[in-house]
Amino acid sequence: MHQQPISNEVALRIALAARALPGISVGEVIEGLKSELGDRIDEAGLSKITVTALKTAIGQTYDLDGEEDGEDTTVPLAALKEAVRILWGEIDAAEKTLPPIEPLQDGDIPGSIRIAVASNNKEQLDGHFGSCQRYLIYQLSATEMRLIDIRSALEADLSDDKNAFRVSLIRDCHVLYIVSIGGPAAAKVIKGGLYPMKVTEGGAAREVLAQLQNAIATSPPPWLAKALGVADGTRVKNYKAAATTV
Repeated sequence: MHQQPISNEVALRIALAARALPGISVGEVIEGLKSELGDRIDEAGLSKITVTALKTAIGQTYDLDGEEDGEDTTVPLAALKEAVRILWGEIDAAEKTLPPIEPLQDGDIPGSIRIAVASNNKEQLDGHFGSCQRYLIYQLSATEMRLIDIRSALEADLSDDKNAFRVSLIRDCHVLYIVSIGGPAAAKVIKGGLYPMKVTEGGAAREVLAQLQNAIATSPPPWLAKALGVADGTRVKNYKAAATTV
C-alpha cells in the first residue's frame, strides 16, 4: 500500500513526542497515529489527537477518569499530556530550531567531499547511527565548510531493514560521523560506499569536522585522498612524505 509522505513539520512533532514518551519508539507512535488517523498523518489530523486517543493508540491503560496512572501503564500520564501538546504543535522554540541550510550549486566548493553527521540536537555530533533523529549533511573542502542539507531519519522505524534505509538516506556522502555504531550496521555503511568515523565523545559538528578539514589541507590519509579524487600513486606518495616529516 502506498504510504502518504510525512511533512518535515509533522515528522518533527512525532519525533519530539516520541522522545517525551519513555519506552515508546518513533515507529510505535507513527503506527498508533495511523490507527487513529489512517495513512494520512498531517497537521490537521494531529490537532485532533487527545490524551485518550493517544494512550489507546500506543496500548496504554489508565483509570477511567484519566487523572491517575493505572496499574497496567508504563508511560506516566504527564508524559502523555506533554506528547499531545507537542503533536498539536506546542513545541519549545529551542527544540524546533535547526541550523540554517546553505544550498549547494553545481561547481560550488571544488575539491570537496560530502559528510554525514548523526545528530539529535541542533548542530551537534551526538547520535548513534541506528537511532539518531537526523543526519546533518556538510560539503567540506580544505577552505570551506557548508551545511547543505538536514535529513530526517524518522521513517527508518517503518522500514523492514532500518539500517539499509538509513544508509540510503546518506548514500551520496563519502564519510559518516557517529558517536557509536554496531558491527552489522558498520558493514552496511561501508558497503554503501561511506567511511565511518566514530567519535565516542561527540561534540559540536563543525569543531569535529575542522579536524578533518585540516587533514584535507595538509596530508590526507589514502582513504580520504581517494574520496577527494587524488590519483593512487600521488596520494600514497604524498601521505608517506608527510609521515616522514612528523
